[in-house]
Amino acid sequence: MTTFPMEGAQMSRGVGREMLAEFLGTTVLLTFGLGVVAQTVLSKQTAGSMLSINICWGIAVMMGCYVSAGVTGAHLNPAVTVALAVHRRFPWAKVGPYVAAQMAGALVASLLVFLSYHDSLAAFDGGVRQVSGELGTAGIFATYPQAFTTIPIGFLNEALGTALLMGVILGITDSRNSPVPSGLAPVLVGLLVVAIGASFGWNTGYAINPARDFGPRLFTAMAGWGSGVFSAANGWWWVPIVAPCVGAVAGGWAYDLCVGYRFPDAQVVNTEAV
Repeated sequence: MTTFPMEGAQMSRGVGREMLAEFLGTTVLLTFGLGVVAQTVLSKQTAGSMLSINICWGIAVMMGCYVSAGVTGAHLNPAVTVALAVHRRFPWAKVGPYVAAQMAGALVASLLVFLSYHDSLAAFDGGVRQVSGELGTAGIFATYPQAFTTIPIGFLNEALGTALLMGVILGITDSRNSPVPSGLAPVLVGLLVVAIGASFGWNTGYAINPARDFGPRLFTAMAGWGSGVFSAANGWWWVPIVAPCVGAVAGGWAYDLCVGYRFPDAQVVNTEAV
C-alpha cells in the first residue's frame, strides 16, 4: 500500500541488500494489513471493523517503512517505485528488482496470514474456499470492488487514492517545503493511509499498491480459491495493478506542477523514499 521519498541518503548500497529491505518491509506491511482483514472477516466483525482495518493498515505502513527506510527509503509499492523513476530519477534498472522483492514479500505475508488463520478459515467456510458470497474469503487477501462499482469508476477510485498518496508523500518529504522532524515521516505517511482508507476505502478496498493486491491474489489462486480470483467482478484483477501506477505518476506530476517546480531551486533529483 505506500512509501515516500527521502532526500540526501549517502550510503552506497548493493541491489541485493536493497531487495532484501524491500522484501522485509513489504512482508511486515502486508502481514499486519492482511491479518486485520482476516480477523475482521472471520470474526464476522465481532473482533474488527472498517475503522480498525483503516487504522491497522496505516500502522502497518508505518512499521514497514521503519524497518526498511534506512536502506531503500521504503518504497514497498511498485506504483511508488515507478513514480520515483519518472519524477525523481530513481534508476529504471532497479525498478524490476524492487518490484520483484515487493511481490515476494506480499506472497510470504499472504502465506503467513493463511497459516495463522487456517483453523479460523476452516471453521468459517468448512474448508471450501469461496471467492464471493456469504462465505467468501478471497477478499481477506486481495481487493474486490462493491457489486455496484463499475470498472471505470473503480479505476478512478484507485488512481485518485494513489495520486493523493504520492502527491502528499512528496510534500511531506520535500525539504524545501515544510519538512517533518527527522524520523517522523513514516508516522505521517501512516496517517495519510488511514485518511485514504477512511475516505476512499468503501468502493474498491483501496489497494493503492499493486504488490498489496496482486501478490495476495496470486497466492489465493494457488491456495484453494482457484482462477475465480482473476475472473471475479468482471475481471477486476488488473485494475489494482494499473490504476495505482497511473495515479502515482499523476500525483507526482501534480505536486511538482503546483509546488515542486515553484521553488527557486526547482530541479528535483530525489530518487529515494522515506
